[in-house]
Amino acid sequence: MPVLSQLEQRFIEEQPFSGLKIAISIHLEAKTAYLGLVLRAGGADVAITGSNVLSTKDDVCAALDAEGMNVYAWHNASPDEYKEHLKKTLEFRPNIIIDDGGDLVNLLHGECKACASDIIGGCEETTTGIMRLKARADQGRLNFPMMAVNDANCKHLFDNRHGTGQSVWDAIMYSTNLMITGKVVVVAGYGFCSSGIAMRAKGLGARVIVTEINPFRCLEASMDGFEVLKMEDAAKVGDIFISATGCKDVITEKHFKVMKNNVLLANAGHFDVEINKVDLAKMSVRIENRKPFIDGYYLPDGRVINVLADGRLVNIVAGNGHPADIMDLSFAIQALSALYVAKNGRSLKPGLYDIPEDIDLEVAMMKLEAMGLGIDELTSEQKAYLKSEG
Repeated sequence: MPVLSQLEQRFIEEQPFSGLKIAISIHLEAKTAYLGLVLRAGGADVAITGSNVLSTKDDVCAALDAEGMNVYAWHNASPDEYKEHLKKTLEFRPNIIIDDGGDLVNLLHGECKACASDIIGGCEETTTGIMRLKARADQGRLNFPMMAVNDANCKHLFDNRHGTGQSVWDAIMYSTNLMITGKVVVVAGYGFCSSGIAMRAKGLGARVIVTEINPFRCLEASMDGFEVLKMEDAAKVGDIFISATGCKDVITEKHFKVMKNNVLLANAGHFDVEINKVDLAKMSVRIENRKPFIDGYYLPDGRVINVLADGRLVNIVAGNGHPADIMDLSFAIQALSALYVAKNGRSLKPGLYDIPEDIDLEVAMMKLEAMGLGIDELTSEQKAYLKSEG
């Protein structure tokens, strides 16, 4: 993670977070741990927890604890334990939060409102979290400034498309040990994450079907060479289903009823609500853990529907998450956005803010340099031409 390493050296020298407390809730594995250490190197007092009970790595938690960091998480925590970990992280009374999915923000506007007294602002990592923040901001119920990290070019163009695209298939292939070539893969959604999943499936030799609610994205998927169907039609022919929409009830009882025997269902959205496991459990005569990360739901007619990673984020629960060189970009944006909040947050009104273009460009240029890639520059004549009327 060369960009984050450069920022760490800068932060060590400048100590921009001196005297500030930062609370982090992101999938708690090695790459996130490094982000926490980089912020601490810049003078921050850091408390950290996970954003998903199955993505938390206990060895990482232990290592951070040994480093003297405030850690509130463990793998496979119960829903009550998970909530308690979030609350403990907020009882730290942070000045800045780094959220993934909006759980910290929701608590700071509800049960943990008293812990928000010292909040300057925060940053949101993922698409689902931005959706929740926009809904809150539109209703005038966002009480402090939040930076939309997910919407930065250096985040969604690479992390969402290429990081998700690779890590989802890494996890599926590792947990199933099955071929992808020749399979019919149904991808629900065609945003940045799901388009990356579809692209990688095509590269692995699958026949790819996309389902969508947005007519423009349907057209985009079709012109990118994918078949576009309604989910009720795709459900009849798919071998592997992957949902990455950020919405609930994408795959439900009416779809389970017509699926092939031994289909695989996976989710790459933030919350485990896209595949309706309640519907599926009610339809099943028994549920059996067939191998790690794969639960078989046995239906009365003899068919088995396999759910990967308990319907949670398959790429992180059943795999290693995004590659480190992709997260280098995302977490560099996070670090510089946290710095922006530290410097400017007190003068910002409550609301959701785009990442300043200069931060996005700075990270892009640092990554290009780290990769040894060259970039052309406009001459003064070219700049004048582009600004002229022709």
